[in-house]
Amino acid sequence: MRVLLSIKPEYAFKIFEGTKKFEFRKVRFKNPNIKTVVVYASSPIQQVIGEFEIEDILSFDPKSIWALTEQHSGISEDFFYQYFADREIAHAIKIKNTTKYPKPLSIRDDFNAFPPQSYMYLKSAV
Repeated sequence: MRVLLSIKPEYAFKIFEGTKKFEFRKVRFKNPNIKTVVVYASSPIQQVIGEFEIEDILSFDPKSIWALTEQHSGISEDFFYQYFADREIAHAIKIKNTTKYPKPLSIRDDFNAFPPQSYMYLKSAV
């Protein structure tokens, strides 16, 4: 099964450049069978730009997650701790096998969906 994630463009592009190898989330997917993440680069890009396989999802306290991921986080330590402020658990999706689409896709036309606040499950392949 696949999930579509809204990711800020600067971080979405870092994923496909290979400089961001973890995607951080406050909430873990309820469905444990998610194997692929489809990346929606949010405003101002507003396009689906590619996808990646999930190698693993790490779930620990923020300090431990930062220690495990900082080298390949693609974000600043300040941003990380602001994002996880007042959270006891942080989730880091370990990225493997990225595929950037040759031509970006439209979330509405190609996925018949609207941009999710965080994520949404996708049932069929495009």
